[in-house]
Amino acid sequence: MKTYRTVVVGLGAMGSATLHHLAKRGHPVLGIDRHSPPHAFGSSHGDTRITRLAIGEGIHYTPLAMRSHALWRELERDTGTTLLTSTGGLFISSGADPGLLHVPGFFANTLAAAREYGIAHEVLDAGAIRRRFPVFNVADDEYGYFEPEAGFLRPEACVRAHLDSAERNGAEIHRNETVVFLDLSGNGVTVVTDRARYTADRLVLAAGSWLPALVGGALAAHCKIYCQHIYWFAIEGDPARFLPANCPIFIWELQARRYGLYGFPALDGPHGGVKVGTEQFEVETTPDAAHALPTAADAAAVHAHFVAPFLQGLAARCVKAVSCVYTVTPDFGFVIDAHPDCDRVLIVSPCSGHGFKHSPAIGEAAAAWASDGVMPFGLDEFRLSRFA
Repeated sequence: MKTYRTVVVGLGAMGSATLHHLAKRGHPVLGIDRHSPPHAFGSSHGDTRITRLAIGEGIHYTPLAMRSHALWRELERDTGTTLLTSTGGLFISSGADPGLLHVPGFFANTLAAAREYGIAHEVLDAGAIRRRFPVFNVADDEYGYFEPEAGFLRPEACVRAHLDSAERNGAEIHRNETVVFLDLSGNGVTVVTDRARYTADRLVLAAGSWLPALVGGALAAHCKIYCQHIYWFAIEGDPARFLPANCPIFIWELQARRYGLYGFPALDGPHGGVKVGTEQFEVETTPDAAHALPTAADAAAVHAHFVAPFLQGLAARCVKAVSCVYTVTPDFGFVIDAHPDCDRVLIVSPCSGHGFKHSPAIGEAAAAWASDGVMPFGLDEFRLSRFA
């Protein structure tokens, strides 16, 4: 049995960031993942993730996003990698009953957060959207919020950069090792895997969709796991319309649709397609069964129902498709809190499909907790007690 000051279980977005910040502090730490991150079995893959500063899921997320942008830039300087690209972000809504984007009032929350925190933005009417971004087939009663600093992250590169930095600063990483049991009954914590047993003063659990099964009890009862599909559709006509210089990332509260639409500019040239996605919260799954790729029929249905009516210039031909996992709480919020049965264990997940952009700041906060034993200010909104 080997002893560490802290063990981090799960090395996706949150776990890799936590490991990075602990190692930078000179903190003796072990990170464990059941796969070899970055990998495609969780929620930290798919080439791109949207990042934005004004957060529609709630104003209380915006400080995390702002801190995370600063930390992404710091990590870029430290590692010589490109992680965050600001293309601008366009968020579209209307006065009609819109498709759900995680929480009611997404657009209004976004605008309120921008005003509260002084985030640069513009409010555009339908005519202004058509003139500036003609690929968006907006209705006359739709309007937009444009945020210049919004853009996208490269999730695989971000996870890799965090882990490489952690290893350079002394962290120990065990890949392809599965945690099978947690013993929280002693003065420390014991982590049992399919290879060995480890003890630690503190434990950070950032295991994503595998977390509910590890902790059980209250958290498991408040988590649902969904498989989401993402598609890259071929460009018809002039590809310049979809290049990052002309097309921002976008999030659209669609009219007459149950859920919204999001997407990215064309990042891999005219033949790489344009990545778009919607969401579903009807069919639950399990972590190990959530990776079935979408079918040709799935792609055709998404194009007909979500793409063709709203985006001009995207063909029905699907260039690529992948799946990913959302682990969702009842209010679509995060859980960052001590384990109900052991205050030496910090739960850092799930993130309900919108957490990746916040991971550096959350990792920094988790590292502060593991080092100092005190939860940083500003995370009260993410406690488990809100579900009581």
